[in-house]
Amino acid sequence: MALAQRLRDRRYCLCKMFNSKRVYDSPETDDGTRVLVDRLWPRGLTREQARIDRWMNDIAPSDSLRRWFAHKEERWEEFKRRYAEELRGKAALAQELKDLGAVGTVTLLYAARDREKNNAQALLEFLETG
Repeated sequence: MALAQRLRDRRYCLCKMFNSKRVYDSPETDDGTRVLVDRLWPRGLTREQARIDRWMNDIAPSDSLRRWFAHKEERWEEFKRRYAEELRGKAALAQELKDLGAVGTVTLLYAARDREKNNAQALLEFLETG
C-alpha cells in the first residue's frame, strides 16, 4: 500500500476513534474511554456524575492561552494555532491519547458551552493533522 494511502487511512481511523462532547451531557455506552481534556474540573460535577475515566489536564491549553481566548469567536483561528504550538511540546501526551484511541473509542470531554469552538475540537484537529 502506498504511503499516501496509509496516511489517509490512518487519518480516517483517527476520526472514528475520537469523539468529543460536553462533560455535562449524559454519559453513553458508546463513549468508550471518557477523557476530560480541560485544565479545570467542571463546576458542579462529581466524578461519579461525570463518569470520567481519565483527566488529562496537562494536555489542556495553558492558563494564559485559555484566558486570552475567553471563547471569543474572532480569536478561534489564532487560538487553534497557539494551542497546536503548545501541543507540539506535549507530544508524549498526544501519543497517549492516540494509543488509547488505537484500542477503542475515546471521547474527549470539555466544559465549554460552545460545542464547535473549544479546546477539545482544537485537540481533535491536532490529533488528525499533527
